[in-house]
Amino acid sequence: MRPPLAIDSRGVRTALKRAVLGVNSKLGRWNHSNASAAVAPSTAGRSSTNGAAKQKVEDRDLFLDVLGATATRREAKSYLSRFRPESSQQSHQGRPHARSKSQLRNCGVNLGNLYLPVRSIEESPVFSQTESRKTFTDPTTQPLRTALVLLKASETDIDDETLRDVGRTLLQLSRLGLNCVVVVDGQDSHDIDPFERRRRATERADRIVAAIEETRGALARRLDGILNLDSSARVIEPSVKVKGDTIVAARDLLLKPLSRGVIPVVAPVAFDNSLQKTVVLDTKDTILTLTRDLAGLNYLADSHRNDNNINTTKSKPVSLDRIIILDPRGGIPSINRSNGSHVFVNIEQEYEEIQQELSQMQSPENSQALQSHASNLELARDVLAILPPISSAFITTPTAASTTHTKPSTSAPGVGTRTRRNALIHNLLTDKPVFSSSLPVTRLVSWPQHPSISLVDPQPPTFLKRGLPITIFPDPRIKTWSPPTKSNPAFPLSDPSLDLPRLIHLIEDSFGRKLDARAYFERIAPRLAGIIVAGAYEGGAILTWETPPGIEPPSPSSSSETSDSFKPLATDPSRLVPYLDKFAVLQRSQGAGGVADVVFNAMTRECFPLGVAWRSRSANPVNKWYFERARGSWKIPVEEGKQGWTVFWTTDGVGGEKFTDYEGVCRNIGTNWADGKARLD
Repeated sequence: MRPPLAIDSRGVRTALKRAVLGVNSKLGRWNHSNASAAVAPSTAGRSSTNGAAKQKVEDRDLFLDVLGATATRREAKSYLSRFRPESSQQSHQGRPHARSKSQLRNCGVNLGNLYLPVRSIEESPVFSQTESRKTFTDPTTQPLRTALVLLKASETDIDDETLRDVGRTLLQLSRLGLNCVVVVDGQDSHDIDPFERRRRATERADRIVAAIEETRGALARRLDGILNLDSSARVIEPSVKVKGDTIVAARDLLLKPLSRGVIPVVAPVAFDNSLQKTVVLDTKDTILTLTRDLAGLNYLADSHRNDNNINTTKSKPVSLDRIIILDPRGGIPSINRSNGSHVFVNIEQEYEEIQQELSQMQSPENSQALQSHASNLELARDVLAILPPISSAFITTPTAASTTHTKPSTSAPGVGTRTRRNALIHNLLTDKPVFSSSLPVTRLVSWPQHPSISLVDPQPPTFLKRGLPITIFPDPRIKTWSPPTKSNPAFPLSDPSLDLPRLIHLIEDSFGRKLDARAYFERIAPRLAGIIVAGAYEGGAILTWETPPGIEPPSPSSSSETSDSFKPLATDPSRLVPYLDKFAVLQRSQGAGGVADVVFNAMTRECFPLGVAWRSRSANPVNKWYFERARGSWKIPVEEGKQGWTVFWTTDGVGGEKFTDYEGVCRNIGTNWADGKARLD
């Protein structure tokens, strides 16, 4: 038998760095004698207590769960930059039971055959045209990274075993650098007696504490008396909920346990200063109060604490990274998505549309479920509006959050080669949805297809970010994109709403090349279909109507559509190819934040839903990302003295004349770079 693995929280992250980044290739070899010397417990220790052995088994389980949620190299680097472990001196300073140097040396880990590299995961593509940049992080200023976990489940919705496994996952998140604050849902009807509502909320909190502490090494504490309410001083809440009438009156009671690795469990109970009694709060108010406090926006609370001389010790800065909603109903459903669910939500762009979509799905049978989904979406929007743009929200089921390597999820859909993932650990390591939102449904397995989706069944996880507003010129909701005619000319580049210098900067920064702007815009001006811009020109796409070779535009004398200001592009407009001419993302946003996915989704869902074609140099590293999202591709044979192109398209049923048109367009379009060289586009 293999000896159990012994690691501490810093060792987990160090081993993750070695395993995922491949720092030491020798870790992939199993040396039984070395492993036994490094991690096997002594005979005396084994006979004296089973506690150490149990701890090592749990440490091994954590390893396997982390490796089961394997991140790509880029994602692992991003995680390590945000959750960098403290130095040995800092991590052991002030601990009453700090380990000796010899013990620390014996905390090494030999992964051996436990780490089996999966090529499809290791090479999972991201949209990046340059090498990733290293980010300097000062370990002395690392904040206490936290997450708010809302558990929306009653005693009948979640059994004891699942609750224990959820507590185990929360402990694993803590050991991986994300400290969790659990909030109990005050879901009982307001018609119930207030004392009974308070009793139920307290019992739920105690049940969660007991479940968490069943995992060895886990400590949890129900917090009472940290919330205060002043019902006589109702404030007018702005659209961004930076103010409220509920405050965290005793911040130390929250932060001190958190900084010591204890998981606080907060019941939605507050003391009303005006009525001088304890009341049960709305769950949304509880979450927003904790969010404002952890984000440093609770000015009323600071004043209250100072006025009452409450000791607020100087502590480590706090960063609220995300909100996690564990709802038995799962993520946000959709009738407008072919997979029947929203896997990624760009709130700036999609919030109103999704709320309208949920209202259209209303029926007597599913009204309660849809109301819960709508409230989850609204809560995520309000929380993320307060937090920095890098923060995120994640909605999944308690069952998905309890998945382990020994208890795989039986219904979690996803990419076929990626199974047995714990949704929360995967989300922490990657800061992304379970899979990319721009992937075609055909790339997925075990996924309920619309319209057979049932709201009774749990929905797949939904990952949400405040995101970026998407601007499309012209707006396809007002005017459908179609080939230019005399009465419907191409979108003008002189439109005052378009910032042409910033668009040029976006292209040049993304490709790392100087654009011959005059020649380029002269070429695309008569055939421009539209332009997509993400945020403040952080990403974008330029799309055109291209004429396949062999289709000559009519002469001025033979066309009634011809005038001095308009020249038709082809005799048969139906053969014009919708073409992605430029797809650009600022280098600082490549591979992170979902900018490329957001732009790609806008292009394929709103602008050209029937399909679009584009080309890329055959040696372009972005092609891996393109291959996953295209419905078809073709590598153009290389001509002597030229670099080869690969043609991609999202159109169904490409063949015959359409395939010839696509290849002809992609083979013959010229480039407009200032250096005149044929490099990666």
